[in-house]
Amino acid sequence: MDTGNMAWLLVSSALVMLMTPGLGFFYGGLSKSKNILTLLMQCFAILCVVSVTWILWGYSLAFGDSISGYLGWSTSYLAGVSDAEGLVFVIFQMMFAIITPALITGAFAERFKFTT
Repeated sequence: MDTGNMAWLLVSSALVMLMTPGLGFFYGGLSKSKNILTLLMQCFAILCVVSVTWILWGYSLAFGDSISGYLGWSTSYLAGVSDAEGLVFVIFQMMFAIITPALITGAFAERFKFTT
């Protein structure tokens, strides 16, 4: 992969990462004013939790060698990723793993309270 492809993947990843708080603001604008902070905190919590989960287990489940054709588990903790190209691919896929549950928060926007 050349540097142009890697740069485009990083720019695309940054744009998808900006979509996560943007989605919180969007859903906050559609709901009552008392729920804006809850929606933003949900989006940022998803950003943190899914990032850690993707690095520890998610990437290996999605892209590892399969066990009976269903799940992959050969490269836990990114053991198979050794170069910059692989890391950029991991980051790019992680951004979409983050935005997917953030989209789901719109389904329970005013029904769930995010408390400490």
